[in-house]
Amino acid sequence: MSAACNIIGITMGDPAGVGPEVICKAVAEMSPAQRARVRIFGNRDVLQRAAEVVGADLDFSGPRARVAVEHTPCDGDLPPFGRLDARAGDASFRYIESAVRAAQSGEIGCIVTAPINKQALNAAGHHYDGHTGMLAALTGARSSFMLLASERMSVIHVSTHVALRGAIERARTPRILDTIRAGHEHFRRIGVAAPRIAVAGLNPHCGENGLFGTEDSEQIVPAVAAARAEGIDAVGPVPADTVFQKAYHGAYDLVVAMYHDQGHIPMKLVAFDTTVNVSLGLPIDRTSVDHGTAFDIAGTGRANHVNMHAAIAYAERLAGAPCEPRQSDDDGVPIPLGHP
Repeated sequence: MSAACNIIGITMGDPAGVGPEVICKAVAEMSPAQRARVRIFGNRDVLQRAAEVVGADLDFSGPRARVAVEHTPCDGDLPPFGRLDARAGDASFRYIESAVRAAQSGEIGCIVTAPINKQALNAAGHHYDGHTGMLAALTGARSSFMLLASERMSVIHVSTHVALRGAIERARTPRILDTIRAGHEHFRRIGVAAPRIAVAGLNPHCGENGLFGTEDSEQIVPAVAAARAEGIDAVGPVPADTVFQKAYHGAYDLVVAMYHDQGHIPMKLVAFDTTVNVSLGLPIDRTSVDHGTAFDIAGTGRANHVNMHAAIAYAERLAGAPCEPRQSDDDGVPIPLGHP
């Protein structure tokens, strides 16, 4: 694992999105000790522009903020707020690439990623389905898993950014078993001695004995049996229309979702602003906000940074750094962040 030190590396995300703004808001509320444990991978000029937008008294080029920035120059003028730009997509890739190198060398203990825009990323020639796949490729990982973590409920996914037809094809016993193992190992790492894991069914009512499909009995049941044979407290398949309600009320520590929306919809319903995206199966640690670039409000200063605080706190937990209370929260009602 990458917890060789307690320095947290924060990648700036797409320069045209809200990433720089939520970073500035979060950094402005940190104590000097917290700021000393942060290194931002991005562009000083973009960060300074964002600081002015949100009214944060920060200077990323001088001594006042004392926040380390691994500076990557922009190609030409700064990308405008809220517009799809291939230059911004390329920049966001380079920030991540630089942070991965730092994590691999032990310079930072965990990466926190601000949101990227997949369309801009691909327009720049970086053909990935998102952060998780990109990080797997950059680190040479055989596979990776997306965990969504919140105080009341956590979900790990068998597949994420693929078409629903492809997700059904990926719900095979070996992948399901690997997903169960990854979730089990992670929860043991963060202090849960015997994680209780529920595996969601794929079809309505888990196929109803073959009436609505056979994947549950043919693919999921063997994976759960194999996990239990390894000493993992796993049950399932559990119908997806009830398993999340049970987990929310404390029956399980973790739910294994078969595909992206099966896991994301309940998580965003119950913990929209506080869910943290955690990448498992990589040789480095990474957490992320669980929202998009929000081009519609980028540059307005309205972006809610509560999720960035949550991602940083989880990263501190993984890197072994103490979590300290933040100085303040937003005075107003949080403004939801949507995907562009």
